[in-house]
Amino acid sequence: MTEIHFTKAPNLDEVFEVGTMVEVFCDHEKDGNRVRDWLLGTVVQVDPKMLAVQFQQNVYLTDGWMIPDRVLWCPKDSHNIRLPRKRKRVKAG
Repeated sequence: MTEIHFTKAPNLDEVFEVGTMVEVFCDHEKDGNRVRDWLLGTVVQVDPKMLAVQFQQNVYLTDGWMIPDRVLWCPKDSHNIRLPRKRKRVKAG
């Protein structure tokens, strides 16, 4: 088995784990249009430096290509990923 060498001890207090709901700032479809905004997804894989987030709707790379499996990889320390923010609901009536 290959040895793994760390320059510092691994962080055992992971913020993200498989099943965690997150928001990612990415290109996606909203109301039939492409927008760049926060989109809710689920973490499906966690590596030492990266997260895989799967979405329920189409997401795109910044160069315009649609991601067929709707899984976007992000660095764990990216400013484009966060825990979901609470949203105010507007009452109909």
